[in-house]
Amino acid sequence: MTHLVLALFGSDDVFGSFGLWAFLAVGALALFGIFLPITTWLESRRKEREAFYQAETVRRVAEASGDGAKATVELLREQSRQERSKRREGMKIGGLINIGVGVGLLVFLHALVHDAPVYLCGMIPGLIGVAMLSYVYFLAAPLE
Repeated sequence: MTHLVLALFGSDDVFGSFGLWAFLAVGALALFGIFLPITTWLESRRKEREAFYQAETVRRVAEASGDGAKATVELLREQSRQERSKRREGMKIGGLINIGVGVGLLVFLHALVHDAPVYLCGMIPGLIGVAMLSYVYFLAAPLE
């Protein structure tokens, strides 16, 4: 198996590094030409199907009884509240991750380059994380 890899990726053969180029070209084509368009299409179909089922459910609940309109409004409010809560939790996690990346980058760049203050680049993701967390805790509207 090793000789096959060396034959494809080695630069001592007649074709130079053609094997590496072919590998990267096929990988790029598979990723950008096949995988990403198919997953995007499938995701849009899933969202469309969910929206259709939700609209159908709301229509049936509204037509079911006299109290259907009140139940439908409550259902829509609850779904909206859950979506806002989920978005807020995602921003909390994203902020914490950005702060962690910023601290790690600060430490890594400080250990890597001693002469210049390059490590301050770690402040960029760290401050983005701080901004996300301050929005969630101080600026966002309450969840009710």
